[in-house]
Amino acid sequence: MENATTYIKGRGSQLNPANRFLKNSEREIYVDDLPTQEEREELLTENPKTKYIEVFPKTILNKVDSPDLGMGWSMNPYQGCEHGCIYCYARGTHEYWGYSAGAEFEQNILVKKNAPELLEKALMNKKWEASAIMLSGNTDCYQQAERKLNITRELLKVFLKFKHPVGIITKNSLVERDIDILSELAAQRLVNVTMSLTTLDEKLKRVMEPRTSSAFSVLRTISKLSNAGIPVNVNVAPVIPSINDEGVFDVVKTAAEAGASRASYIVVRLNGHNGKLFEDWVTRNFPDRVNKVLNQIKTMHGGNLNDSTYGRRMKGEGKFAELIRMQFALAKQKFMSAKEWPAIDYTLYEATRNELIRQEGEDKNQLSLF
Repeated sequence: MENATTYIKGRGSQLNPANRFLKNSEREIYVDDLPTQEEREELLTENPKTKYIEVFPKTILNKVDSPDLGMGWSMNPYQGCEHGCIYCYARGTHEYWGYSAGAEFEQNILVKKNAPELLEKALMNKKWEASAIMLSGNTDCYQQAERKLNITRELLKVFLKFKHPVGIITKNSLVERDIDILSELAAQRLVNVTMSLTTLDEKLKRVMEPRTSSAFSVLRTISKLSNAGIPVNVNVAPVIPSINDEGVFDVVKTAAEAGASRASYIVVRLNGHNGKLFEDWVTRNFPDRVNKVLNQIKTMHGGNLNDSTYGRRMKGEGKFAELIRMQFALAKQKFMSAKEWPAIDYTLYEATRNELIRQEGEDKNQLSLF
């Protein structure tokens, strides 16, 4: 089951490892319609289809406790992601829903159509205080399903209605579609967008991120967003030694020229099943440097493929991590030091919410007269 005879084009994972929780009968699984054994095996055929499954969460905002992330809350209209990035840290979270971190993460996408309703309910709460909310903290809010379902667009309308800040991180140029709403948010200093860009090498990008937008498209998107007055950060993530690390400087330079005002980076870390999935992927795609890549990753994480220690896991440690840090710092200093990054305004939300509550009360009173 775990070894495809041919390489599945357009997909990242070529494996579908067993869910680590399914052996525990007491584990709560949130999706009733889990794949059968036959369906799991079909995921590793030559032309696997993506399945969209609607789920009905009771809340949409997730508290973020990590000190490494500059956000208080995250929200994810989709669980699982078609982009197929083999190293995605979110793969392990799919197992909480009863799925695999491998092929099922890319091909069984959970859809939260009630997300806008849940967000509006949360923002109408008098106890809610304006805080940093990220779309998405886990899986991409502009992945392929969004083109048809428009859940992210409806969420942005809610943020604009309440004048509540929101941050976006995506690898997909579909975000251009929502420039009309984003520019209104930006005019009130309520939004910024992070575009993830791993490499300028289109051939390499197709291998690393099979279903994401091309580097050319991402740079075009950065330009369009910036020209519309929307602050853009470019995130070079992840940096993988002996695969895309030599391109960090040029990515920052080119993104700055396209209009990005800020830059960040993250080194690869392979949590959960990701180590196994990544090792298979690098063996298939870069057989000439498997050991070199894996060993260099380990040197950044204390001899392991993963490091979950806060304050260290995102940037790594050791000489190789320091070389990446120096390259990035030089590029940022040279190409972005003179650029401004507007502060988010958290002061507009409370008065707006109170006015919406007042209007809702008046509407109910008027209806009661009839």
